[in-house]
Amino acid sequence: MNTSELLRAFCANVEQRKGNAFAELFTEDGVYHDAFYGAFAGRAKIAELIDDWFYRTATDFRWDMHTPVSDGHTLYARYTFSYRSILPEAKGARAMFEGVAIMQLQGGKIASYHEVANTAPAFVAMNFAPERIAKIVARQGEALKARPEMARHLVE
Repeated sequence: MNTSELLRAFCANVEQRKGNAFAELFTEDGVYHDAFYGAFAGRAKIAELIDDWFYRTATDFRWDMHTPVSDGHTLYARYTFSYRSILPEAKGARAMFEGVAIMQLQGGKIASYHEVANTAPAFVAMNFAPERIAKIVARQGEALKARPEMARHLVE
C-alpha cells in the first residue's frame, strides 16, 4: 500500500467506524497516541479506540490528510479533522481541528502514530468551561514534558 492509499484508508476507516480495518493498518504491536485519550497499544485496543472511544461522544467524523511527506520510515501529513459532538454542552456543534500526523512506518504498516493538534478552537466550539479547557491543556503540557526529546528543554 503506498502512502496515498494508506492515508485514504486511515481516514475512511475512522469516518466509517471500521475499527478493525483501521487497526489492520498498524503493526501487531503498533501504538496510536491520541491527543485526548492517550496511548492505545496493539490492534485490539486501536480498534476499540475507533469503535468505542471516538464514537462515545461524537458522530459524523470527517478526516482529511494534506501534503504528506515520507522518507519510507517516517510519514508526516498535515490534517484537518472534525466531528459533530454529542456532549450535552456542545449542543450538536461541529468540533474542528487541524494538526500534523507523525507516523513511524514498518513493513508498510504504522508502528506508531503521534499527532500535534490545535485543539483549542474545538473546545470553544463545544462550549467547554474555561476550567475544563485549562485542565485539558495542563494534561497536554505534562505529556509534552514527559517526552524524551523534551529533556534538554526542562533543564534550568
